[in-house]
Amino acid sequence: MPIPEDVTGEEIDKDVRQELMSLPKGLAEDVAKNLVMVARLIDEDPEGAYAYSKIALRLASRVAAVREAAGFAAYANQKYSEALAEFRAARRMTGSVDLWPVMADCERGLGRPEKALDMAGAPEVHKLDKAGQVEMRLVAAGARRDMDQLDAAIVTLQSPELASNTVQPWTARLRYAYADALLAAGREDEAREWFVKAVESDKDDSTDASDRLAAMDGVEFVDAFVEDEGEDDSDTGVVIDAETEVDDEVGPQDDVSVVDELDDEDEDIDDDIEDDDEVEVAAESKEDVVKEDVLLKEEDDDKN
Repeated sequence: MPIPEDVTGEEIDKDVRQELMSLPKGLAEDVAKNLVMVARLIDEDPEGAYAYSKIALRLASRVAAVREAAGFAAYANQKYSEALAEFRAARRMTGSVDLWPVMADCERGLGRPEKALDMAGAPEVHKLDKAGQVEMRLVAAGARRDMDQLDAAIVTLQSPELASNTVQPWTARLRYAYADALLAAGREDEAREWFVKAVESDKDDSTDASDRLAAMDGVEFVDAFVEDEGEDDSDTGVVIDAETEVDDEVGPQDDVSVVDELDDEDEDIDDDIEDDDEVEVAAESKEDVVKEDVLLKEEDDDKN
């Protein structure tokens, strides 16, 4: 797959770069570039990230960082079995427990919440840093919900980290999960309170807490830039089609008016014709009278 020109491979973490030093220089550069692409695409284009991870895996399958990147790429594409296998391989290579929570979540994804809960109670959890322990708590609560144990999920999330007023990178997600569990249990007032707290701590929009809160408050967002083909009637708010508007201007009543006007015009014409006929008749009658007078006068002259 093509690598953009702006990707040099130097963008990777220094610890990963240290791991790649065991490879020949040219190979290390190629692997580094593919790992950069995995990190760049994993959120917006998981499938693309997965494709680059497979290339890196083919080039350097014995590097723990490569196996870990391949695991996260598979996880982002919900390929939980494959992701779990890669995470286990990376853990064997490093001996680290950092991947323990995401491995447990893979068990959830595979439909094995009981296994995830077993991992939540394993000794490895105590070796995790604070962020890892919070992540493990979130996974355990999710497993409880998978098993329809809502009350147990709520109790699992109740912790000093949840009650703390200090905002940490995990605070918003922890509060969000707690609010969501409360809402699922029908405790809406408490859920709303914790969604508000989640919004307050979510500085980088890692959750959709604000949308959930708006939905609870009955707020609907309308796109103001949707254009209608017709025109908006300012009185009724009804959108009227231009063609309909023209039809409305010449409706059935208007048709009757037009016919009436035409009938009136016809009557006027008929009246004019009748008047003309009367004038003609009158003229003809007058002419006959004149002729008759002339004839009578001629007869009188003859007699004289």
